[in-house]
Amino acid sequence: MPIPAVGGPHAVATRKAMLRLLPILCLAYFMSYVDRTNIALAKTHLQADVGISVAAFGLGAGLFFVTYALLEVPSNLVMYRVGPRRWIARIALTWGAVTSLMMFIDDDVTFYIGRMALGAAEAGLYPAMMYMVTQWFAQKDRVTVTGFIYLAPSLGLLLGGPLGGALMELDDLYGFHGWQWMFLIEGLITMVVGLVVLALLPERPADAKWLTADEAAALSEQAARGSETHGGLTLKNNLGKAFGRPFILLIGFIYFLNQITMNGVTFNVPSIIESLDVSGAFLVGLLSGVTGIGGTIGVLLIPAVFRRVPRESFTIGVLAVAPAVVAAVFLAVSSPVARIALIGLMSVLTLGTLPVFWSVAMARMSGIVAAAGLAFINTVGLTGGFVGPYLFGLAESDSGDPASGFYIVIVVSLIGGGLAVALRRALRQEDRRTAGTATTTATTAPAPAPAIEKDSEVLP
Repeated sequence: MPIPAVGGPHAVATRKAMLRLLPILCLAYFMSYVDRTNIALAKTHLQADVGISVAAFGLGAGLFFVTYALLEVPSNLVMYRVGPRRWIARIALTWGAVTSLMMFIDDDVTFYIGRMALGAAEAGLYPAMMYMVTQWFAQKDRVTVTGFIYLAPSLGLLLGGPLGGALMELDDLYGFHGWQWMFLIEGLITMVVGLVVLALLPERPADAKWLTADEAAALSEQAARGSETHGGLTLKNNLGKAFGRPFILLIGFIYFLNQITMNGVTFNVPSIIESLDVSGAFLVGLLSGVTGIGGTIGVLLIPAVFRRVPRESFTIGVLAVAPAVVAAVFLAVSSPVARIALIGLMSVLTLGTLPVFWSVAMARMSGIVAAAGLAFINTVGLTGGFVGPYLFGLAESDSGDPASGFYIVIVVSLIGGGLAVALRRALRQEDRRTAGTATTTATTAPAPAPAIEKDSEVLP
């Protein structure tokens, strides 16, 4: 995914924006993944030290996504009012504090409360970042930008395991367990990141001191271009009908199935590796980083291919079905090395497809619809983050094998492939309707207002 070459004002401004914005956004998103998945490393220790069962762990891991999903749309509507810089900083400061407070977990109930509070605190982070992408980058660059942003969770999975494993080696220091040190220190780091966001992240191109006036204007103009007609589909004071468009619902449901697989596997990788006779918190954490290696390959490779062969529904369909094949092979082999490699391949597919999801959605949204619609898709999708760990926990309780959840992966992946066929029809229908709206507008109005201006009237 090459950064656009130096050229006219827009190309120069895009390169500057990528170099200045993406490190800050990626830093925040990196810590979000570290903080939401670090309990995977603590799983067996919470069982031994606090008495949290496998089923209770699966439920608690998933409860994060319940409050996260429920508050996505309200959070992003507030973000639209106050601006992404302050809102992303607020989110980071809040979830960092909650992460540190999770060191005081002492039973199932406090574990559930901590996970739900963490989800509530983090709600709105990702759609707020996607909203910024729609304000700063042209549609042709968004799949690349989103792919770079997804490097953050990939690196979170790659580096978060060794980091958490190293912190857990502090066991018994000053009378605290290693997992307590992990929660405390990682939460404090996140709060520092929140202050960095507040200090360095500009709200919009016009606020960036490192852009010239011409460069800022070029970014804003190109970001809005191509979304005008899709913005016209917004029904004033009726965002519910905008959410009900078939392509939005289908992307959300396919994302839901993707998240069942992704989070079900992610929250159980350390215990799967332990079941392969690997011991030691740091070594388990290090090997768990295979998900990060796979994810990094996926978010770099798949968007690059998609830019050259932009077949939307076909790409989503192939990437939806492929995890079923990987899961079947995983269940058929017994070699520890092969199983760890297949977990990495699973991450290539599940993480690599996400930039494509968001590029397809952002091409058809702008303004307040982008703020609320992207949050709505994330809400539907991330409920899979609750279902996945919970189903994996039930499967392990029944079988005693943490890898038994791969049967669930096969089922949900095949369903996702079927929905991709329906998505193809929905996207064609959406684009035909959009073309008709554009033609009607062109013949009845002398000069349509930019989509962002029209959409700004929707929010009361």
